[in-house]
Amino acid sequence: MTPTLHLILATVAFVGTHLLLSHPLRASLVARLGPGGFLGLYSLIAAATLVWMWLAASAMPYEVPRWFAPLWVWDWVAPIVMLLVSILLAGSLIKNPAFPNPGASAAQSAMRPATGVFAITRHPMNWAFMLWAATHIVLIGSTDNLVIAIGILILALFGSLLQDRKKAGLLGDAWRGWEARTSFVPFGALLDGRIPWRAASPGLHALGAGLVIWLVATWLHAMPVGVWRWIG
Repeated sequence: MTPTLHLILATVAFVGTHLLLSHPLRASLVARLGPGGFLGLYSLIAAATLVWMWLAASAMPYEVPRWFAPLWVWDWVAPIVMLLVSILLAGSLIKNPAFPNPGASAAQSAMRPATGVFAITRHPMNWAFMLWAATHIVLIGSTDNLVIAIGILILALFGSLLQDRKKAGLLGDAWRGWEARTSFVPFGALLDGRIPWRAASPGLHALGAGLVIWLVATWLHAMPVGVWRWIG
C-alpha cells in the first residue's frame, strides 16, 4: 500500500465513521447502547481514526507542492480568515441548538433570536472547519494537505446538511423556525435583512476565546504564521 493510499483510507475512515455514526446509525446505536454507551463508542472510533490519519500523514514522504500561495496570502489573508475561524469556533460552544442536547433544551435554544456567531451562520462550528480546510487548500498543494483538508471540508459540509435534516425531524417547528431566521451561508441572513447587523456582534466570550485559540494555533504551527510572522 502506498503512503498516499494509506492516508486516503485513513481520512475516508475518519470522515465516513463520523457521518455514519452521527446520522444513519445514531438512533439504532443509542437505542442499543444508551446515550452514554453511544458517546463512548463514538469517541473511541473518532480518536482511533484521527490517530490513524495522523500516523498516515506523518509517514508521507516529502514532495514538492503543486502550488504555494503568494506570501501576501500567507501574511494577511490566511491569518485574518483563521481569526474568523477561531471566533466562529469559540462562539459555537455556547447555546448551540445543533449540539446533541436534550430535546427541550435544544428546542429552547432554537426558539431564541439568532445573535453572535449564530447570526452569521447557524452552523458556526462546521463553517469554522470548512473555512480552515478551504484556506489550507489555497495555501499549499501538497498531497497530504489536500487529502486531509478535502476530507475535513466534506465532513463539515455534509455534516451540516444532514444535521439540518436530522434536527428538523427531532425538533420540528422549532428547528424549521431557526432555519427560517438564520442562514446556512455565512452572512446570508444579515445581507437579506432577516437579522440586523448589530445582532452579529460575537460578544466578549467568542472574541476573547477566539483570540486565544488563534494565538495558540498559529504559535504551534510548523512555520511562523499570523502575528508570529508579523513580529518576526
